[in-house]
Amino acid sequence: MFDDTTPIVNLLESANGKPKLLLVDDQPINIQVLHQIFAADFQVFMATSGAQALAVCKSNPPDLVLLDIVMPGMDGFEVCTRLKADELTRNIPVIFVTAHTDAEQETHGLDVGAVDFISKPVNPAVVRARVKTHLTLKLQSDVMRKLVFLDGLTGVYNRRYFDQQLSIELARSVRNKSPLALIMLDVDFFKRYNDRYGHQVGDDCLRQVALCVKEGLRRPADLVARYGGEEFACILPETDFASAMAIAIDLEQRVRAKGIPHADSEVASVVTVSLGVAGWEAGATVEAGALLAESDLQLYQAKHAGRGQACGAMLKSI
Repeated sequence: MFDDTTPIVNLLESANGKPKLLLVDDQPINIQVLHQIFAADFQVFMATSGAQALAVCKSNPPDLVLLDIVMPGMDGFEVCTRLKADELTRNIPVIFVTAHTDAEQETHGLDVGAVDFISKPVNPAVVRARVKTHLTLKLQSDVMRKLVFLDGLTGVYNRRYFDQQLSIELARSVRNKSPLALIMLDVDFFKRYNDRYGHQVGDDCLRQVALCVKEGLRRPADLVARYGGEEFACILPETDFASAMAIAIDLEQRVRAKGIPHADSEVASVVTVSLGVAGWEAGATVEAGALLAESDLQLYQAKHAGRGQACGAMLKSI
């Protein structure tokens, strides 16, 4: 067990479970040594080639990579370069673990994006300390990035983050041949609500709706963002259309069950929402604009049908 790393391990566990560490080396004995050092406190993943390492990082991004430099086929420098060129993996810290530590190699490694070098044979205390330092820095960077992407009123993600993550999740979905769904959600007759109760009460209403939606999403990968005004958007990775419709219906019921009074609504005496759902099957391809357009269309259909309900449709592959 780590003697002095408990705080960072606990912080990471609070958000993501045990920290995920990827060990990359073409020599199994080297991986075994590092595995013994970290197995008790980390989720340890292993790769014996550069290609395997890239595949793991894209399908299940680790919190940090310990990467050998000298490997057949694709060396560590090339692996690091590719990780840093990909939006999905560029923020993963890479520490090179190598028997060759001349200044030229170290400079090149830092130039391609590594955060540190560790010499072989590894000293357990040193490698633990280095990993702790860079995990701490990564956690701090992740927190700062999230703050930039949070909506100041509701505390959920903002439109900028939504646009970024939609592109990332679309790419992941196409690559993994997994389904993905999008829900657009709008508070019914919100202008009337503001006119009657005032904007401060209206702001509180939006906060309650945002929290209700956030609590209603079922998995850590699901995301809710304030899309604009009284409109919210949810990205549901690896979620088929039927499941997405069930989630949308549940969200509508959850908001209604909050019982937020709305005397001027034509739907009910409480605040309600309309929802539009768009999705497609695993293996299909689609563009973000088409998915957004379809969810907007389905939201319009829900409003046209009387509000306080969900409508949805599957997109065809383009």
